[in-house]
Amino acid sequence: MTTPGDFPESRRGASDATPPRPRHHDPGLQPERTRLAWRRTTLAGTVTAVLAGRQALRADHPGPAVLSAAVLVGLVWFALVMVAHRRMRAMAAGRPAPLPRRTALVAAGCTVALAVLGAVITF
Repeated sequence: MTTPGDFPESRRGASDATPPRPRHHDPGLQPERTRLAWRRTTLAGTVTAVLAGRQALRADHPGPAVLSAAVLVGLVWFALVMVAHRRMRAMAAGRPAPLPRRTALVAAGCTVALAVLGAVITF
């Protein structure tokens, strides 16, 4: 641990100065990173839906459970894309509103549902 006396006089107090605060809010790259994260999420959901559909179509005799799961994958994928699209449009604003809890739960539920339905179709 260092104390203020450990540094030479020329360095003492240099870190005490705080830069002036800007008068406007600059969100930086955070909205862009969030928008790109939503894009990655929809891309992963799309890949899951396409692979699940492909698996269901390539089965010799897909049962009703597999066909139902494939249809549900399509519906869940569509819900995920709609949620992501709405959120990406909201991110275009200078200062977007916080993500509503319901929207977050729907997005998380869609992600989990895609994983579970993909596993049902695969096995």
